[in-house]
Amino acid sequence: MTSDLPDFTCERIATNGITLSVHRAGRGAPLILLHGYPQNHMCWLNVAPALAERFHVIVPDLRGYGDSDAPPDDVAHNVYSKREMARDITGLMDALGIGRAHLLGHDRGARVAYRLALDAPERVDRLGIIEIVPTGDFWAAWNADLALRAYHWTFLAQPAPWPERMIGADPVGYVEHTLASWTLAKSLAAFPPAALAAYRRQAADPARIAAMCADYRAGATTDRRIDEADRAAGGRIAAPVMFLWAETGFPARTGRPAEIWRAWADDVRGAACRSGHFAMEENPSAVLDSFLPFFEGQV
Repeated sequence: MTSDLPDFTCERIATNGITLSVHRAGRGAPLILLHGYPQNHMCWLNVAPALAERFHVIVPDLRGYGDSDAPPDDVAHNVYSKREMARDITGLMDALGIGRAHLLGHDRGARVAYRLALDAPERVDRLGIIEIVPTGDFWAAWNADLALRAYHWTFLAQPAPWPERMIGADPVGYVEHTLASWTLAKSLAAFPPAALAAYRRQAADPARIAAMCADYRAGATTDRRIDEADRAAGGRIAAPVMFLWAETGFPARTGRPAEIWRAWADDVRGAACRSGHFAMEENPSAVLDSFLPFFEGQV
């Protein structure tokens, strides 16, 4: 298969009862990049080639996104839980013969990444997090300001099929509004045309809309409960953590986002950058400056 990431290959790999679309390039230590909502592997377009000069870069579409399988949700919202998505990634590692890897996740992909680091610490060397705090902590931080700005957390989590029907009335308009409104410039200018076209195609697929809603239903229920249970049990992330957040993004509005991560891991480094929510596209230099030396063990 031809990849739309330059110089990457694309293949479909069976894992955990589904098939993921996976893009790969480079040599060296494995580095898995996990995208967020409402995006797919194309969010890494501005940084993946540079990372592939130093690492074996593996870029899957999460279940329900891009060209990966989109299984139907279940009543308990386990199908799109971050624990189940993390099992997709460990299964992918098994299929590729990879014992341990670095992880770098943005948005929903960062939630998969830290869940994998908690559930399977022996599989993670270093953990990179872009623009989130843990799910349970984010819910706990809600106030009127966050409720208005992060309204999608409650909207998408409403019972099916109501969010799906409302988004389906103008799916491309909805995803364009979401993308633009979360950028610093409040426009689509930061998104490469090829990436924007991929996000529009994805939004026009009813199965993808349903999967995205299921992702957030899991976040409001299963994921939150799993986080709270881990916190109560004293669960800790063993891997070193690098956390990058936008000066005006969602984590910044929780108050002291780096301190939230330090409650989950002993080794946390953090930095803020000038960007909206989509740092890889709005400020790719900040992403590379933060994570290249981190994954190379220089900081």
